[in-house]
Amino acid sequence: MDKEVYNRIKAVLAEQGKTNNWLADQLEMNRTTVSKWCRNEMQPRVETLFQIAKVLDLNVRILLVATRE
Repeated sequence: MDKEVYNRIKAVLAEQGKTNNWLADQLEMNRTTVSKWCRNEMQPRVETLFQIAKVLDLNVRILLVATRE
């Protein structure tokens, strides 16, 4: 079965030419944790999503996959 995708962190990092390690450094978080977010093995807390959006200078909604059109 395909793994459900909940966030777009990996895609947005690629669009901006940034890496998981860069994001981990900016957030002062463990690189393994950020890597798990990018692989959708684990999801960041809502508060962390807002921090990620701030670091990436975008609306937090961009980081989420819509549940309906």
